[in-house]
Amino acid sequence: MDEVYVRPGQRIDRSITRADRLFVYGTLQFPEVLIELIGRCPELVAAELAGWRAAALPGRVYPGLVPAAGGAARGVVLSGLDAGEWAVLDAFEDDEYELRRVRPGAVAWTYVWTSVVAPEDWYAERFAAEHLGEFVDRCAEWRRLL
Repeated sequence: MDEVYVRPGQRIDRSITRADRLFVYGTLQFPEVLIELIGRCPELVAAELAGWRAAALPGRVYPGLVPAAGGAARGVVLSGLDAGEWAVLDAFEDDEYELRRVRPGAVAWTYVWTSVVAPEDWYAERFAAEHLGEFVDRCAEWRRLL
C-alpha cells in the first residue's frame, strides 16, 4: 500500500477511527508519557518500520521519523485510541510533524518529521536514562494547560 498523506494544515483526518492504529517511535512509546497525556496506556505492540529511522533532533530530547534507505525504526503500535485521545496526541506533536499512513507490518498512521535532523539516531534507552522523568513532568504541565 502506498503512503497516504494528510493535507498540509490538516492533522487528524476525519476518517481516522478507533480501529486505526498509531505507530510511535519516540517518547510516545513510554507508558508514563501516555498516561500523562491521555490518562491511560493503550496496548503497546512492538513494531518496526523498514526504510525509516528515528533521528535525533538538534536541541530536542525527542526524535523525528525520517526516510532512511536500509534503515528500520523500532517502536510500538498503539490501538484503540478514541477521538479525544487522537486529538490530544495530535495537539501534543510539533507543527514540523506530518501525519502519514505507513506499513509497520500492517497499516498504521505515524508522525513523520519534516524539518532538520541530526546525523545520529535517537535511542529510547538513552532518553529513558537521561530525560524521561523530566519529560513526563513537562507532559503533565502541558496537559494541565490544554
